[in-house]
Amino acid sequence: MPDTFLPHAQLVPLDKAYRLINHGPTVLVSASHGDQVNAMAAAWACALDFSPPKVTVVLDKSTRTRELVEASGVFVLSLPTVAQASLTVALGTDSAKQVHDKLARLGVQTVPAPGSGAPLVPGCVAWLVCRVVPEPHNQQAYDLFIGEVTAAWADERVFRDGRWHFDQAPDALRTLHHVAGGQFFAIGQAVSGTPTE
Repeated sequence: MPDTFLPHAQLVPLDKAYRLINHGPTVLVSASHGDQVNAMAAAWACALDFSPPKVTVVLDKSTRTRELVEASGVFVLSLPTVAQASLTVALGTDSAKQVHDKLARLGVQTVPAPGSGAPLVPGCVAWLVCRVVPEPHNQQAYDLFIGEVTAAWADERVFRDGRWHFDQAPDALRTLHHVAGGQFFAIGQAVSGTPTE
């Protein structure tokens, strides 16, 4: 049964959370502190560990989102879809330091995650709420943040029973994979890795 805070959202067990980003999608990183909320696109995010589940993401020192992550100690990775390609480019191009009402201008109204209140970006197909695992050297030298996943949800139309099912859903729900210069590929056709005799 889907959770009611986002259409089609279903809780994902934490031991399956790594599967949400194991295929290398572009993510939207969102964070809040006080009354400030922001989101940005990031192509450099990946699964790091299974138990407890951990992820990594690169957040440049110049971004407003990073400031909010450092202040709150929490961030969200949301997985945008083909239908959100233009929004993803805009979130990755416009800086909240120059465009102070960035999210409002782009029509993004985040949804608070149950339990933590962390800002989730609607319309995505997965969401991972992460608590920062402090690694000051990595954060300063490499802009690399480690997060422990504390809650995760996915759109039941494309992720259920611990697996992605993109081939059974509308193409608009496929995840984005950034190449360069605002160009993406969508996740493709499923291929079985089962050995044949």
